[in-house]
Amino acid sequence: MRVLQSISPMILFFFACLILIFVGMASDLERFITPEKGLGYTLGIVGGSAMLLLLLYPARKRLRWLGPIGTIKAWFQIHMALGIFGPMLILFHANFRTGATNSNVALYCMLVVSGSGLFGRYFYSRIHSEFYGKQANLADLRERLDRLQQVSGTLSFVPDLAEQLKVVEAALLANFNSIPGLLRAPVVAWRAAVARRRIGKYIRRAARQHDPGRRAAPERMGREIKAAREVAFRHIDAVRRVAELSTYERLFSLWHVLHLPLFFMLLVAGTVHVIAVHVY
Repeated sequence: MRVLQSISPMILFFFACLILIFVGMASDLERFITPEKGLGYTLGIVGGSAMLLLLLYPARKRLRWLGPIGTIKAWFQIHMALGIFGPMLILFHANFRTGATNSNVALYCMLVVSGSGLFGRYFYSRIHSEFYGKQANLADLRERLDRLQQVSGTLSFVPDLAEQLKVVEAALLANFNSIPGLLRAPVVAWRAAVARRRIGKYIRRAARQHDPGRRAAPERMGREIKAAREVAFRHIDAVRRVAELSTYERLFSLWHVLHLPLFFMLLVAGTVHVIAVHVY
């Protein structure tokens, strides 16, 4: 139950849609759904409308007079949900099959745009911190590390935890500017994994040295070790995210340049498909 509570509603929604897609791919939908009429036709209309509604998010960001329809943050979440929900309905509309040329072009454009959106969401999440949607920076981390000095003082067996984390931070960022741009993220991720292992060993070793005879209450010591590891790991992850920031900002910029033309290509292909279906 606790695991489910820690998962965001968007992640649950994504996996629910993924399960439905796998079920649809494994089912013989042609017996129940026909793209030209009935439920299949309705799914196409609703899915296409959902894709059109994706335009409301960029419009809300740029047009202040749209403020009454909701916050930018809320529309971002809606944008993500529609970007998954719309393509899923279109896939059911098409019975997970290819058809005429105009249908195939619209279908493939939709899949490319939807996949592109998932990459963009990942880059966006790496750029923005969990704190009020603001971008993290090293100054913020310095303030957090100062607060950690007070927290680590309450952990009797690792009073120098904050100092150890400063050493870890220096190792994570060593020669950072000399690393080629697109290699910075994987290099820093590797360094962070090594740092987590080292600081974990340090905490366990410090606990053994603090209480060699294990006279302290096991439950209390276990809680202190867990608290120390959580503090250390969160700081290492925060440093890693800040170090990766420039790389993901660059990737996000490149993604943005590609995503918009792909989306407008989808609009054109979808419009041609609708016209071809109803005229011919």
